[in-house]
Amino acid sequence: MSLARVQNFSLSLDGFATGEGQRLEAPFGHAGERLHEWMFATRWGHEMLGQPGGTGGIDDAFARMFAPRIGAEIMGAGKFGPPGWHEDPTWKGWWGANPPFHTPVFVLTHHSRPSIVMEGGTTFHFIDASPAEALAAAREAADGQDVRIGGGPTIVRDFLAAGLVDHMHIVVVPILLGRGVRLWDGLEGLEKDYAVEATSSPSGVTHVTFTRAGV
Repeated sequence: MSLARVQNFSLSLDGFATGEGQRLEAPFGHAGERLHEWMFATRWGHEMLGQPGGTGGIDDAFARMFAPRIGAEIMGAGKFGPPGWHEDPTWKGWWGANPPFHTPVFVLTHHSRPSIVMEGGTTFHFIDASPAEALAAAREAADGQDVRIGGGPTIVRDFLAAGLVDHMHIVVVPILLGRGVRLWDGLEGLEKDYAVEATSSPSGVTHVTFTRAGV
């Protein structure tokens, strides 16, 4: 069965998944990279950046779950680029010529544009669709593999509200952002639909997984 999954999704203690003031020079606004330092410190993170070294243990084990069995990704317009990216026909995302997805990626946006074929197997498709419609298109492209709901927080929240997420890995990072975009607003009682487990890491982060019954 093809699952809809959220992987390696970082939140501050006060529930923000990105900071305020996203722009070209600051993809996560005033949060900077503080939400993701745990991931870039791992061996997996170093490998992604083409660097040696990195930490092992719990954080590395969870980080490595990002890619296995993923056949497509869905992301929001705010993850693909800064405000106004749709007005720049040369914009192809934050990640350079070889993005880290290596699958079809469906970007939810009200601004249509032709698909973009990148190196390494990533193709960006731009669609204006509901969560259910987007998931159906991504599942078809995934060819039996899972679909990653990649964010940002508004997209993940929409898919959770629609009851479409089967498994979710949240990383609670011990920082307070105070402002930005929150994940949990409007999702009161969500935990009732999932088996929830928490694993603390020596790095200070806590890995929380939500798995829908029967998955």
